[in-house]
Amino acid sequence: MQNLRVLKKLFKIVSLFVIVGSSIAQAEEINSVTKASHEYTLLGGFGTSHPGFGETETRVQTIDVIPRFGYFLSDEVGKGWIRGRHELFVELPFHLAVDPKTRIMTGVYLSGSWKFTGMKENRLCPYVFAGGGVLYVDLGLPTMGSRLDFVYQGGMGVQYLIRNGLAVMAEYRYHHISNAGTADPNEPLNSSKILFGISLFR
Repeated sequence: MQNLRVLKKLFKIVSLFVIVGSSIAQAEEINSVTKASHEYTLLGGFGTSHPGFGETETRVQTIDVIPRFGYFLSDEVGKGWIRGRHELFVELPFHLAVDPKTRIMTGVYLSGSWKFTGMKENRLCPYVFAGGGVLYVDLGLPTMGSRLDFVYQGGMGVQYLIRNGLAVMAEYRYHHISNAGTADPNEPLNSSKILFGISLFR
């Protein structure tokens, strides 16, 4: 119940930002996504592994904080709703495991992304991404075999521009951790993560 109350308060705060930001942006041209050279993002949320999915056996639940730096590799490409920009981003994730034990995971991720800009007139910018990285894993699980593990991930999200240069966002990602056969045993963690955040375009 406490978590539900916190989520409701967070939703109200984000809704207030959206309403106020939308009113400010009425007469403002929303061009930051097409003109920016980079973006700064802070994501926060939660994740859970899925026992029975692949070789995953253990339920691990996390609270996630992920700073992201994005660098645009191209101007707008394409036509219509699939018009967009190529983006490369680097993330420095911090995953706090809260179940079955309170432990940490941290590392670095590198991903490529396609940001759809064909709906920016409606202040919406969906995106898809995929990538991977290296993760220090201190979960205390003997089934994982190594503290130095590897990640691949992919997902999708949507950003809503509350004013020029500022967006709120929601994201889903599939997240895989394993030691890639460098140690034995090698139980992978196949997880889903739901994240919310804010982005600044510059």
